[in-house]
Amino acid sequence: MDTGTHIAMGIALGGIATIDPAVQQDPLLFQAVMVGTIIGSHAPDFDTVLKLRNNAVYIRHHRGVTHSIPSVLILGLVISGIIHLFVPSVSFFHLWLWTFLAVALHVFVDVFNAYGTQAYRPFTHRWVAYGFINTFDPFIFTMHVIGIIIWALGASPITTWLIIYSILIVYYIKRYLYKKALTKKITQYYGKVEGIATSPTIRQNIWRLAIITEDSFYVARAVDGNIQIVDRFHRIPLPNNKLIATAKQDKNIAAFLSFSPVYRWEINIYDDFKEVRFIDLRYRSKGHYPFVAVAKIDDHLNIISSYTGWIFSEEKLQDKLFTTDDSNSS
Repeated sequence: MDTGTHIAMGIALGGIATIDPAVQQDPLLFQAVMVGTIIGSHAPDFDTVLKLRNNAVYIRHHRGVTHSIPSVLILGLVISGIIHLFVPSVSFFHLWLWTFLAVALHVFVDVFNAYGTQAYRPFTHRWVAYGFINTFDPFIFTMHVIGIIIWALGASPITTWLIIYSILIVYYIKRYLYKKALTKKITQYYGKVEGIATSPTIRQNIWRLAIITEDSFYVARAVDGNIQIVDRFHRIPLPNNKLIATAKQDKNIAAFLSFSPVYRWEINIYDDFKEVRFIDLRYRSKGHYPFVAVAKIDDHLNIISSYTGWIFSEEKLQDKLFTTDDSNSS
């Protein structure tokens, strides 16, 4: 989810914490818990600082280890421990419990969007992305804002948030059933489907779809339940040669391949170098596929430059590659 929604969830959990008699009876503990739930609700996304290094590190690790089971346990302890240093008189157990729940809630809700997380680490490093809630869902965010306003006006936080979250649980079930109906329709039409990546958009009735069959990739949109194919690509196996092996060793290409489940590839040959390009098919926007990884490799199999990330024009992509090239040669 987006930062705003995570923080709103932290405020909501702070309100729900008043169901705990210890929190309800101790104003200082309530304040400490509220700080803990707000910070804890955002803490797993602290790895956003990795973007300061480069896109490859960010893509490979964002929502990775910080969203793992050990990290949830550690972050809950660290955040509540630091807060407890400032208010040593409050119950550490109750402070830790609600802070831990805030961190866990963050990771839990993130598995439902298309980006996903590595929430099951250390048992598996696979990305968990159920793909039926948008990263920013207006309905979820609005319900939290309504809850905060009602609470601020004097309503019982327990009653307010139990009602709000009961509505949201029904909403999640509805979105899951909608995705299930879409996947069933696709399977009935194409028969042997090897994979379907679903990406709900910010609009409730529009979804992006990437479909993998035995011989093709299909890029589609679902509008009001009607599936429209917008692109089709023949599914060509990735060559097993030295050029591709070299590209796979590049940090940007490796980061892309570790993250993207549905992509096509291209090899473009120029006078002085070859270009290997991977294109994620999940994120089509205005006829363009903006999430890519590209490596320029010379005739001696040396990587000249590479890039991975979101690019919305070929000109900007080449600028990125040119900049990388300059930095490699300096």
